[in-house]
Amino acid sequence: MTWRVGVDSGGTFTDVCLFDETTGRIEVWKVASTPDDPSRAIAQGVDEGMRRVGGGPGDVVYFGHGTTVATNALIQHRGVPTGLVTTGGFRDLLEIGRQKRPDLYDLQVDKPPVLVARDLRLEVPERVRHDGTVETRLDETALREAARALKRADVAAVAVCFLYAFVRPDHERAARRILAEELPEAFLSVSHEVAPEFREFERLSTAVVNAYLGPVMQGYIRRLADRLAALGMTATPHLTQSNGGVMGLEAAANLPVRMVLSGPSTGVVGAQAIGRLAGFPDLITFDMGGTSTDVALLQSGEPRLASESIVHGYPIKAPMLDIHTVGAGGGSIAHVDSGGLLKVGPRSAGADPGPVCYDRGNDEPTVTDANVVLGALHPTHLLGGRMPIRRDRAIAAIERLAKRLGLETMETAQGILSVVTANMAKAIRVISVQRGHDPRDYTLMAFGGAGPLHAARLARELEIRRVLVPRNPGILCAMGLLLTDLRADFAATRLTPLGKEALAPMREAFETLAAQAGAWFDLEGIPAEARRVARTVDMRYAGQNYELPVALPDGPFDASTLALLADGFAAEHRRMYGFVAEGEPVQLVTFRVEATGVVRKAAFGAKPPGPEDAGFAREGVRDVWLPEAGGFVAVPVYARDRLVPGNRIAGPAIVEQMDSTTLVLPGMGARVDGYENLILEAAA
Repeated sequence: MTWRVGVDSGGTFTDVCLFDETTGRIEVWKVASTPDDPSRAIAQGVDEGMRRVGGGPGDVVYFGHGTTVATNALIQHRGVPTGLVTTGGFRDLLEIGRQKRPDLYDLQVDKPPVLVARDLRLEVPERVRHDGTVETRLDETALREAARALKRADVAAVAVCFLYAFVRPDHERAARRILAEELPEAFLSVSHEVAPEFREFERLSTAVVNAYLGPVMQGYIRRLADRLAALGMTATPHLTQSNGGVMGLEAAANLPVRMVLSGPSTGVVGAQAIGRLAGFPDLITFDMGGTSTDVALLQSGEPRLASESIVHGYPIKAPMLDIHTVGAGGGSIAHVDSGGLLKVGPRSAGADPGPVCYDRGNDEPTVTDANVVLGALHPTHLLGGRMPIRRDRAIAAIERLAKRLGLETMETAQGILSVVTANMAKAIRVISVQRGHDPRDYTLMAFGGAGPLHAARLARELEIRRVLVPRNPGILCAMGLLLTDLRADFAATRLTPLGKEALAPMREAFETLAAQAGAWFDLEGIPAEARRVARTVDMRYAGQNYELPVALPDGPFDASTLALLADGFAAEHRRMYGFVAEGEPVQLVTFRVEATGVVRKAAFGAKPPGPEDAGFAREGVRDVWLPEAGGFVAVPVYARDRLVPGNRIAGPAIVEQMDSTTLVLPGMGARVDGYENLILEAAA
């Protein structure tokens, strides 16, 4: 047996997906996360999962891992003491930013902490102009003095960002050399290597975040590699990037900023593959875990890729899947705010102590507790019997909350679900309605441990007609690791008007980027037949502040290239903003190359249909409180692992499996397709 293993390390559970290349067998496993050191849960999950399938770590031929280590370190501000070296006069740019107020009318809004203290932000004389000419040569003596000052301050990482270094990086290269000599133990993050693009504040912020997280990720990667080696696993580990691809450990250790959305991105990749197989390329993904909910939109089977995002208050210029996150998960805590209103999240009970029903010391009710009280979740255990729970403790916690609100217990529990549903609907409107997409035109794909439990009500809230629940929703992020390719992105800013004069700089930029992509292919050992390259150009009208990406097919650079770009930009601008400004000058801003190394992936085959009657999979009946039915209703419970393609179930119903629970509301029906997906639709 040869196994491909994907592991997604979340805030509450660590999910393991195992795929046998020989037989196509898929197995899943879950263990509780270990937030103090996620590598412990990963090693435990791989060891237990492989023993469960009768193999050992030595049988693993591919290991992919999605991690939240970088994300959590940024959220919780647990990075390392970081220094900054920048152009004279620009030390305060990190704090000044764009002078934007994200919450215009909130007079008490809190800005995220600056990651580098002002006394550790040091200036050196140097200046490069916008056209690449040197106005002031780098003062290497001053740079050495700055390096020694940072060494005396015991910084563990140093970011370097000089003005216009993306045009001419000579000064930053010299700075890297000198800093490596003076601070050989420090992690170095140089802006032209991390984000070689224009907009100095965003480039500076990205270089600083990369430095701040660097030693944290290096330590984690070292511990993970040691634990996997101790198990006897010889496969080369890969980590997921925010763009949905994977990278080797060395590259990940040098560019942790590329992994701030590592975990959620693999769920989108898994949803993309399963949606195509099921015949639903237009998807809104709904990944609800224990701590948060991540949503994304796929049009014609393709997710939107953003070249710049704000992650927990910090601008980052790095390719990322366009994923929107809200603090709404199974562990989100319900509370009464200062105005006497019921609120849910973003504070979470996490994995330890977890919801009240886990009986580990928490006494504040969560979304999971509400589902246990209402009967939607099993009243005595979760994870297929491996995790006992206490419904009585959940009832007591919600009763205390109900008294504060002046409501009945069941009304309060249902109110918790209504509030969290509204929070998630708002998140989906951000990535759909606010960007010109009607959610009613899409299929809602629900996954994560809690997604299928809430998907039916969320779909009704948004008037989405179809919900798709994959075969193993609770571990889809881990499964996505077995469905993705190696990937790297390269960019170069060359601000050029769209016209004949753009052909030469365009050709030069793409030749340079192609050479960088080729070097990466060689480093990763990707054979020629597995190499793929895609080109895009970020474009805008002159004077606009934001660019739109336009795909550029392979071929020579000539007049037809310019026509393709003009037409593509007009179409994308019309889709995004609803109009085209005829006659306005257009600019080419940033040229991009996406390099993909195609790897062997898990493959899924359709299974033959069985009977419509799913009675043989029925396990019993449970009383569930459903406001749609006016109170408690006897609801049939089905075992997901006994359902076969062709089965149909009428709502209300509950479908249980080890990694998740699906609720089918009254007035809905569910059917199992050839790939064992559960498809929920309004009853005919």
